[in-house]
Amino acid sequence: MNLMHDFSVAKEYEEWIIPQKEVLPMSYTQPPPMTEEEMESFFQEAKIARFCSLNKNGTIHAVPVWFKYSDGKFLIGAAAKSRRVRNIKRNKNVTLLIDIEAPHTRAVIIYGEAEIKRDDIEDLAVRIFERYMPHDEAVVYQRGLFKLTTWIGLIVTPKKMTSFDYGKDTQYRAATKDEL
Repeated sequence: MNLMHDFSVAKEYEEWIIPQKEVLPMSYTQPPPMTEEEMESFFQEAKIARFCSLNKNGTIHAVPVWFKYSDGKFLIGAAAKSRRVRNIKRNKNVTLLIDIEAPHTRAVIIYGEAEIKRDDIEDLAVRIFERYMPHDEAVVYQRGLFKLTTWIGLIVTPKKMTSFDYGKDTQYRAATKDEL
């Protein structure tokens, strides 16, 4: 399947093309960042991270994951034979995207290194699951999952973090007609 666009077809349908003068210029390339305190709070509020690792063929493997932020690191569980684990064995560099969509997108992009953890994985899994359910349910959930396959822990140590918060941008809020 050819994924390249044939822009010559656009000449036949000029009414579909928006003249450049009608496009509003952006005043910046990225909305305002979060403070360190806001990011710490955000990591407790957000529930899903997108875990990205590099496939053998150079493409990106992205998967949504549950996580726990603890002592400056991100704790994540994974099936031992999963693609993300195979990718980390080849290249420990990973990216996490943690975002909250509405009403104004907030996100943190974490560039880091993942380490595979094989010991005390049951306790690590329960610690992660407790973010999403009461402790007793987290224990039952962990036991059930561990009957299905072998699990390992992934510890992501951030090397660089970038954040943004559209809600802090008064131009954006005004443009989207959000009442202050």
